Amino acid sequence: MKVFSKIVDLQNALFDDRKQGKSIGFVPTMGALHEGHASLVRQSVKENDVTVVSVFVNPTQFNDKNDLKNYPRDLDADCRLLEACGCDYVLAPSVEEMYPTPDTRHFEYPPVSTVMEGAHRPGHFNGVCQVVSRLFYIVRPLRSYFGEKDWQQIAVIKAMVRHLGIDVQIVECPIVRDSDGLARSSRNALLAPDERAIAPAIYKALSESVSYAKTHTLKETHDKVVADINSVEGLDVEYFAIVDGNTLQDIANWEDSPYVVGCITVYCGKTPIRLIDHIKYKES
Repeated sequence: MKVFSKIVDLQNALFDDRKQGKSIGFVPTMGALHEGHASLVRQSVKENDVTVVSVFVNPTQFNDKNDLKNYPRDLDADCRLLEACGCDYVLAPSVEEMYPTPDTRHFEYPPVSTVMEGAHRPGHFNGVCQVVSRLFYIVRPLRSYFGEKDWQQIAVIKAMVRHLGIDVQIVECPIVRDSDGLARSSRNALLAPDERAIAPAIYKALSESVSYAKTHTLKETHDKVVADINSVEGLDVEYFAIVDGNTLQDIANWEDSPYVVGCITVYCGKTPIRLIDHIKYKES
């Protein structure tokens, strides 16, 4: 496995691979890698001749300076995991390397980019699109792999790919969870032991609500999930939205859509750490 800090060095290596007709898979990450990331890398290795992983904590997608400062970083550990997964190339650039000049491009794809995370984290998805589009231009992958935990992000990236006409297949990969149900996330590393102990209550409430929803209204289901999570000391729901799975717009009744997803963000602990998850109620 080769690790590059300079974009041109990676591009030169990929140029040689393309001359040989090799297919390229790409996994963009912000590091602090875990089994969820590993599952994406292994799928790329299985489906492509060459797998590239970027490790870059992108400052333009953070609307909270403390969140950016505290985001976990451990490139050596990341590289050990990636090599074990069969990754070929790692791009780990500096901020100056990724953004030699400020990125002033503006991306907005309503309605998918303006609700939920888009509403609660102004500028977040604009920053995501800035960095992911730049990485797509750098790597020029045939396929790029994203975890379904960041479910809304996938919808935004798909909209961006259509808008910019980027020739890449977006591959969605299932959420990887710990044995107690907590969705694997880099932010989990920031949880204190007592916070980690209560965090699984998020998925517990979501998963139990699926059967509850069969005999209760959408509003009753929504309110029960929020109440169950908020009843756990140390957990505080920022929002829980039950939406159409395609448009990401709120719905009022289960009959309003054949594809219904519940998306939640919860603050955990005193710091607090912001955790996201989702559950599918109906799939078309």
